[in-house]
Amino acid sequence: MHAYAVQPSEGMVKLDAMENPHRLPATLQAALGQRLGSLAINRYPGARVNDLRRALAAYAGMPAGFEIMLGNGSDELISLLAMACDVPGASILAPVPGFVMYAMSAALQGLAFHGVPLRADFELDETAMLSAIAQHRPSITYLAYPNNPSANLWDDAAIENIIRAVGAQGGLVVIDEAYQPFASRSYIGRLSRHGHVLLLRTLSKFGLAGVRLGYRIGPQALIAQVDKVRPPYNISVLNCECALFAIENAEVFSAQALDLRAQRAIILEALAALARVTAFRSEANMILLRVPDAQKTFDGMKARKVLVKNVSNLHPLLANCLRITVGTAEENLKMLAALKESL
Repeated sequence: MHAYAVQPSEGMVKLDAMENPHRLPATLQAALGQRLGSLAINRYPGARVNDLRRALAAYAGMPAGFEIMLGNGSDELISLLAMACDVPGASILAPVPGFVMYAMSAALQGLAFHGVPLRADFELDETAMLSAIAQHRPSITYLAYPNNPSANLWDDAAIENIIRAVGAQGGLVVIDEAYQPFASRSYIGRLSRHGHVLLLRTLSKFGLAGVRLGYRIGPQALIAQVDKVRPPYNISVLNCECALFAIENAEVFSAQALDLRAQRAIILEALAALARVTAFRSEANMILLRVPDAQKTFDGMKARKVLVKNVSNLHPLLANCLRITVGTAEENLKMLAALKESL
């Protein structure tokens, strides 16, 4: 293993980490600063965390009989679930390529990880998934909705078949909706159909990547068990108040997400006109594209001060693929120019 590395980005157009490129308006910056300055940072977090849980439940439309668990980013929630399910014979299963933390949480907890390759078009291989579930009987099965890095929403009928198969052998399913603000569909309306499905979200893509706030929604009894392994005071008073402030001003972030979805459409149209580029459809704030030589193109774009993510070595299905975050209109124009010059 190696430690997670963050690419140096000073002076670059930073389009490598699926961040929201929009800052808060100046008036909201001032209001948030005043609010954070008045917090009792000499005290451990208290009941204010429960205010945030209620606000997130209302914002997400959480069904009755369900509960919310907060984490220091969704990464912590993924790790804590692996810890809670660490019993003899436990394992984690997910389609690959996918979010690296699913496999890493298994490795760090000493659990087996079973990666099931997607099809060449990055759709779920339902037959292979059902076969792997029957063979390995995983404790946790992750389904990203949309997926990272392919940015697509998988077939709902296939997802339901997988959920039923996991439930029949006593496992949990986690629907990871990290990119929900940019997707055309959410699983939240179907969550109450099952007692073994958890919904995972983050405020990082919402626009608070620097705040580190994730949340998990699930049946009350199930969340109560998983919550036993959560460290005390895992959400700071600063994280909590920033998140509450964002929810209270959700219309600002909704407008930003709407702008990024519009920019995504503009980028996809421009990429379709490039003969040597294959861009895959996206329901997230990122676009996966295949070029003739990923390393050469990545290096060329970096030399032109545009930083993207070279994912070509993460999985065979990603050969010669780059992942590009949707930025502001100005950033996207610079990215497209750098891409054309670097092909």
